[in-house]
This record gives sequence, structure tokens and C-alpha cells, in this order.
Amino acid sequence: MTDTDFVTATRTFYDTVAEDYAEQFRGVLTVSPLDRVLLSGFAELVGDGRVADLGCGPGRITAHLASLGLSVFGLDLSESMLAIARRENPGLRFEQGSMLELDLPDGALAGAVSWYSSIHTPADELPRLFSEFHRVLAPGGHLLVAFQAGDKDRHHDRPWGRPVALTFLRRRPEQIAGLLRAAGFSLVSQTVREPGPEEVSQQAFLIARRP
Repeated sequence: MTDTDFVTATRTFYDTVAEDYAEQFRGVLTVSPLDRVLLSGFAELVGDGRVADLGCGPGRITAHLASLGLSVFGLDLSESMLAIARRENPGLRFEQGSMLELDLPDGALAGAVSWYSSIHTPADELPRLFSEFHRVLAPGGHLLVAFQAGDKDRHHDRPWGRPVALTFLRRRPEQIAGLLRAAGFSLVSQTVREPGPEEVSQQAFLIARRP
């Protein structure tokens, strides 16, 4: 699969399932206290400055970060996801774009979040992705990466009866930590929690800093 193929497949999938996805995961943070703690800690580390929620989907993490006092905007491939984000969060800014080619100057951000948004990026594209995150963060800026931990990918075919399919890629936390270091980051924290009631995999959360 080429770069264009996986980006297009991801966009098409989320354009098709956007409303179903937003409804399914609408209240997930309210029953995930450990996730909220991690986001709160990230917000304290970032402090002032511009923050990007990269792969924001329907905007729930963007909105939560804004509620913690961050100056945050969301970016996503899917216009259907962005339509929901704008509808439900009219006071926040959302833009269409690719995480692999961010329309931002070097060092523009104090913080960046990739909340389960790297899980469709092929392994051989991750160095490029993390290098782009590093580029747009200012020295001292922080990155939070969340993903399902494991070795066995999960393929979703016709979710909610929609005529699309996509593979959700699992990663080992130590693999992602190594790639972040190779991209120039220093690791701040590495957290893995057990699956919640509606989850089938361990969940990993890495916070890294651009020196």
C-alpha cells in the first residue's frame, strides 16, 4: 500500500462511519479516569502556547484539552469528522489536513497530541510521522501519543453495517519509545493500562519532549 493508498483509505473509512463513531465514543472520557489524569498531566506540562490535536476525529479530546485551559485546535483527514467537531464545538477551530504534512512552521507548537491517530500509519511511515511532530514542536514542547498496545492487528470490516473496512495497527510501547527517541525526542513517561470494559487491548500512553 502506498502513502496515498493508506491516507485515502483512512479518510474514506472515517468519512463513512463518522456519525456512528462519534455516537459510540461520545462519553468515553467520562468513564476513563486514568485517561483524564494523563491528559491533565500533559496540559500542565505544556502550560501556555499553541497545541494541536492531530487526528482529532469528532473533537472530543480537543474539547477536553480546551476545558483544561489549553489553546488548542484540531486537525483531521476526514471532512465528515470535522463537520461533527465543528457542530459540537462551535468555539474551537478545526482544520483538514494530514499529520504527515502539517501546514505549520518549524517550532510552531508548545504541545501536540496524537490520540489513537497513528494507528493507521504503516510501520515504515512512523519515522516520518514522528519527525514531522518533532519539526512543528518548539524546543521544550511536549507530545502525547496514545495507541492500543500489542502485536496482533485488528481488522474492522463493515463496522455499523457500513461498506468500508480498515485495519487498526497495534504497537509495542517500547517500539514507539524507540522511534520517538530516534526522531529526537526524550521520553518523559510511558504508561500502559489494562483494557477497560469495552476494550480488548492494553492501552499505551507515551509523553515525550523535544529537547
